[in-house]
Amino acid sequence: MQPAGRPARRVLLTALSLGAALLLGACAGCDPSRARLGEPLQVDGVVWQPDNATAMPRGNWDQLGARELLVQWSAVDGMAFVPGSAMPAAPNLPDWHRIAHEPWARKVIMGLAGRFDEKVARADIEQLVADSIELAKLPTPLKVSGWYFPVEIDPTWSEAPRLGALLAKLPRPLWITVYDSANVGPEALADGLMKWLPPDVGVFFQDGVGVYARQPQVALHYAEVLSRRLGSGRLRIIAEAFRPQVGGGFRSATAAEIRPQVNLYRDYHVTIFDGPHYLPPPLVDELSRPER
Repeated sequence: MQPAGRPARRVLLTALSLGAALLLGACAGCDPSRARLGEPLQVDGVVWQPDNATAMPRGNWDQLGARELLVQWSAVDGMAFVPGSAMPAAPNLPDWHRIAHEPWARKVIMGLAGRFDEKVARADIEQLVADSIELAKLPTPLKVSGWYFPVEIDPTWSEAPRLGALLAKLPRPLWITVYDSANVGPEALADGLMKWLPPDVGVFFQDGVGVYARQPQVALHYAEVLSRRLGSGRLRIIAEAFRPQVGGGFRSATAAEIRPQVNLYRDYHVTIFDGPHYLPPPLVDELSRPER
């Protein structure tokens, strides 16, 4: 947002007008908003969804501006990715000491206990909260700036309001993820959240662009409404850096697909999903340069 202002002297106004005219002449026929979409990609954070294939994440996501790592979970399906838990440890534990010194993990929002299967997770939220309380007590070398409860919320989950009291048991600052699979619209989505979400819990809005649920312009409208209803400090956008691939599963989105999507959200805190799976170094290198 640019603050409005008025020059005090006419000579300054005249100089600015002449400058603007020259710029418009030099850029006759160009679309300023389109030019912005072709700029080098800028994000605030990157998501990492730990699994055995990505237990040792390495990347250059800081080239895109990422300084914050959102770890989706520290335990999933009863298997812990952090030492000291009562749960069985993953076959390959991440090198948390190395991760703590990565430039893209200067701050970490640490995910708690989750499940790979969404239906199973939603049916087991009491146990996941209990496990999360214990996980949050474990020391790590990370600069933990917040916590994330990885049971995602959408309008089709009629029992989501049960989470209100359960989330009160978890440490703060606390974040959750919200998406709109039913396309009820941003106002209805906000109405549902306002009925039960504790006022000190922040929301990552999953844009849905990666699964072709909506266009980036529509996702931006969701962000505008949620930010207004929840408060700007409680709203962040998760930009999906994947697309469906022929034959099933997902692939990395191309630079041409990601750039206009993410750059449209420039006025918001953007975290991109996810680095280890979908943002290899060559793609990051391409995204860190202006569109040609």
